Amino acid sequence: MNEALLDARGLNCPIPVLKANRLLRSMAAGNKLRVLTTDRASIVDFQVFCRETGHALIAFTEENGTLCFTIRRRTDMPQA
Repeated sequence: MNEALLDARGLNCPIPVLKANRLLRSMAAGNKLRVLTTDRASIVDFQVFCRETGHALIAFTEENGTLCFTIRRRTDMPQA
């Protein structure tokens, strides 16, 4: 299983989620995406995004103002 990294630090809502969505669509089912962001609105944005799209938000951490989300791409979605 692969893990990709999206550095969205400095970008504001909704750009981190939009960029993550684009990347997840190109990834193979079950792969992980780690997203770094500094926008506090991303906490709710990624929770709602994952709930509504079926991707799994498997980890969330915060360190020195950087939020890190780990998302696993849903397995029943065709790759774009």
